[in-house]
Amino acid sequence: MIEIKDLHKSFGDNKVLRGVNLTIETGETIVIIGRSGCGKSVLIKHIVGLLMPDSGYVKVEDQIVNELNSTSLNKLRKRFGFLFQGAALFDSMTVGENIALALVESDNGYSRAEIDRMVEEKLEMVGLPHAQDLKPAELSGGMKKRVGLARALITNPDYILYDEPTTGLDPIMSDSIDHLIKELTERLNVTSVVVTHDMYSVKNVADKVAMINNGKIHFVGSQNELINSGDPVIQKFIKRTA
Repeated sequence: MIEIKDLHKSFGDNKVLRGVNLTIETGETIVIIGRSGCGKSVLIKHIVGLLMPDSGYVKVEDQIVNELNSTSLNKLRKRFGFLFQGAALFDSMTVGENIALALVESDNGYSRAEIDRMVEEKLEMVGLPHAQDLKPAELSGGMKKRVGLARALITNPDYILYDEPTTGLDPIMSDSIDHLIKELTERLNVTSVVVTHDMYSVKNVADKVAMINNGKIHFVGSQNELINSGDPVIQKFIKRTA
């Protein structure tokens, strides 16, 4: 379980998070929505300690993230997979090298053959078998997202964070990525946190939806509760993004 309590974060005079409170239950897929610039990506970066709060805290099970030393924080991060908005692949590396990077850098004692097998296994999971020798420049936008997801999966995480996984993709590929997220969540029994402004993704993957507005959690509930809400802020967002 992830507990976010009274989380505040500012960048200069820009108060992005103004007291966020949210609980993410183990095994669920929660989708975090809100207008561009509302703090969705800032929030999930706090979960893995890429950003530290001005006040408040994030607790992952029994560990408060912003109180961990660097050794404990790095250990906790190994339990997370993170799909960045632009996939964030290294252009100079092959697909296989990108995916294997976390294993190579952490020196987990795997042999080269074991790493190659694990890379191929993750590529098969995301529907890209035998793509390990390609370079990022040879991939479409959807393929890059899949490679980024394979890299997020390589450490067999308990939690996967998705930052705008369908941004920049056409509707067919977006739908494919959504279904892949849903399939992997169920197959691997992981907790998934998906940041998006795409209402189609909400409908495709969400067990629970949380909306950020004015730096706070404005709504938490099911898809049906969101869609049927009479709240004008929610309805305005839905009409703008549908």
